[in-house]
Amino acid sequence: MGSLAIRAVALGLIFRGDRVFVYEGYDPYKQKTFHRALGGGIEFGETSLEALQREFQEEIQAALTNIQYLGCSENIFTYGGTPYHEMVQLYRADFVDPKFYQLEELVFADGSAENITARWFERDRFLSGELRLVPEPCLNYL
Repeated sequence: MGSLAIRAVALGLIFRGDRVFVYEGYDPYKQKTFHRALGGGIEFGETSLEALQREFQEEIQAALTNIQYLGCSENIFTYGGTPYHEMVQLYRADFVDPKFYQLEELVFADGSAENITARWFERDRFLSGELRLVPEPCLNYL
């Protein structure tokens, strides 16, 4: 979906002890794995908070609570050989339903054809650089 437009997105960091709930992605062009918080595009007329709640509901049927705004970061990157530019509104939140904290992994579709797998990963694996979390400013909130 890359284009010459700047995309506004809302992402949510959710923690369970020393772990964070993120999905794993793979860029076939760079042949690199990355991890990213769940969330998605902000639609016209929608606040970033509304977008965050809608995206979690659409993607994994999860309601959020204790939502706190963390900040905004700019994310300029290339995925699959296509350049992207995002303005990221980042939030911290908790799941309403405790079942999400028990899951080993959760497979979902985000509107694209492929399935996406989200899991609980130890924060230290990102802080040490063993695993890659994008956008990088998210590391400041781990």
